[in-house]
Amino acid sequence: MKTRKFLATAVLALTFGFTSFAQKSVMVGGAAMYSNKNIIENAVNSKDHTTLVAAVKAADLVETLKGKGPFTVFAPTNAAFDKLPAGTVETLLKPENKKMLQTILTYHVVAGKWNASDIAKAIKAGKGKATLKTVSGGTLTAWMDGKELYITDENGNKSKVTIADVNQSNGVIHVVDAVLLPKQ
Repeated sequence: MKTRKFLATAVLALTFGFTSFAQKSVMVGGAAMYSNKNIIENAVNSKDHTTLVAAVKAADLVETLKGKGPFTVFAPTNAAFDKLPAGTVETLLKPENKKMLQTILTYHVVAGKWNASDIAKAIKAGKGKATLKTVSGGTLTAWMDGKELYITDENGNKSKVTIADVNQSNGVIHVVDAVLLPKQ
């Protein structure tokens, strides 16, 4: 009887332990990001990603990013979008520029789930650089400066990963401090 009680207690502890582990959240933009929610369900709660969410909606990519994935998203903050020349975001959000907006946004997405440790391993294997193929068909280059992870676009512009490994039910988000642009 004692053994059965012990086993039941151990199973319950393990079950609740795994449940709480799966529910572990990271704070982004003042909101908890939950690993059991998809990219869109989490992103809409971040005060730092309202521009990105508006752009994803304007580009009709909501259903795609709610999809099974897995996806790795390098998610620019509002401050990153603010670094673009004045009027750029407003122009991109116009219906006639939807295709260009889709290309730019999918340039921030890599198929598969690439946690920071996976990217670091690829960088090491690539002798200091890793090339990541984006969903839009372009490439991003990942590299490290000390312990800091950076992503460079095809134009040579660099973006620092400020929050890594924000796990989602359909992938992972890495918050970046600059918008990445494909070669035009």
